[in-house]
Amino acid sequence: MNNQIILYTRPDCSYSDALKSDLLEQSIDFQEIDLSINPEKISLLEELTGGERITPVLVNGDTIQIGYYGVG
Repeated sequence: MNNQIILYTRPDCSYSDALKSDLLEQSIDFQEIDLSINPEKISLLEELTGGERITPVLVNGDTIQIGYYGVG
């Protein structure tokens, strides 16, 4: 797995918005995958979460954070 940070979001998820805002505030580069625009990525999200369709999911290398707990 590469070291690019990937953030899986949905537009109706306030926790996705909060995590994205934290990353932007801290100038952390990430790739956002909006599942409403990229529904073909939902199966990958389910693999990361053990079958759940929860957002946000933050992937940083081999580390997977499910949900929002704040950054830093």
